[in-house]
Amino acid sequence: MSDLNRVILMGHLGADPELRTTEGGAVLKLRLATNEAWVDKTSKELQERVEWHDVTIFGARAEGLARILHKGDCVVVEGGLRTSSWEKDGIKRYRTEVVAREVCLTGKRSPRDLATSDTDPDAVTAAARTRRTKANGASAPAVLSQDIPF
Repeated sequence: MSDLNRVILMGHLGADPELRTTEGGAVLKLRLATNEAWVDKTSKELQERVEWHDVTIFGARAEGLARILHKGDCVVVEGGLRTSSWEKDGIKRYRTEVVAREVCLTGKRSPRDLATSDTDPDAVTAAARTRRTKANGASAPAVLSQDIPF
């Protein structure tokens, strides 16, 4: 039987991605937040926990994603875990990160879009269309919900 090192996460970006170029190519670093909520059995109160994940993407995909990803965007990341260690001040330190093989934008609204939607529900579509237009450098046709025949 072979071993398996696979992680699938869906969450929101906690900051804009950081793109760096090295001799080996581009490296993109993401901070991904995943949320968990449950009702405490004893107090009957809603409890929440946020888990932060470091995600690294290499190569041409890193350069492309750096142009379109922004803080608050919801993404699905599939990859594997990698742990590195180093010594600082005589203390051994460890860092575990997800090395992404696939990154998919979910299309879910980000917190910045939700803030806009309080004033104008169509502004969310306009804001997303503007971001896509800026990222692609061309104008994208608008498709509104009333244009869909079903």
